[in-house]
Amino acid sequence: MKRLITVVTAVMLTLTVSGFANPAFAEGDSGAEQLRQFVRNSKTAEGEFVQQQLRAPKANEPQDKGLKVVRQTQGRFVFQRPGRFIWETQKPYEQKLIADGKQLILWDKDLNQATFRPSGQALAATPAAILFGETSLDQHFDLVDGEDRLGMKWVALAPKKTPNAKNGIDLPYTKISVGMVNGLPKSLELIDGLGSVVLVTLDKIVLNVNLPANRFTFTPPAGAEVLRLN
Repeated sequence: MKRLITVVTAVMLTLTVSGFANPAFAEGDSGAEQLRQFVRNSKTAEGEFVQQQLRAPKANEPQDKGLKVVRQTQGRFVFQRPGRFIWETQKPYEQKLIADGKQLILWDKDLNQATFRPSGQALAATPAAILFGETSLDQHFDLVDGEDRLGMKWVALAPKKTPNAKNGIDLPYTKISVGMVNGLPKSLELIDGLGSVVLVTLDKIVLNVNLPANRFTFTPPAGAEVLRLN
């Protein structure tokens, strides 16, 4: 019975947060303000994601079908500000991207390989870091409210230009947009210079969960290949 109550409580909490929003959300807030509130008030969170890589149809393909899905992955995420997260792909293969606050780790189960590299530019370029990184988006981005589309309030993130380019964020995307619903990010849309689109859809977000101290610690299993990049 205790186990059943625990499961039901967890399900209800998930439905409350993902269905009825961030408690700091106020009716009528712009998408940009909703995003600021989410970043400011969510110290930790976990949930599920679906990530799609899309492209425009080629010349020999039907032109009326819209963007074509080239690749799709899905899995779970967990984050703790500032700069700690796990982006765990579960289908169609198993892979983890882990930021522990000091380094970025890519674990590929099929290859039995772990790649370690320092946090920094590599971390800044990941979709997860854009939403789950620092506590002030305004420090690095200008937030511009866009149109309401697909039931979401969209916000464009334009990297701030700095006098010294070395201090700016050099992202591989020409356009970054976040779709907000009831104070929570529902979609992240990234477009690069070649017109490729990455669309990330988030679901079942639970805010400010208690996480164990070792949640973002990763030790490669015995026998795994370990690569350390500078």
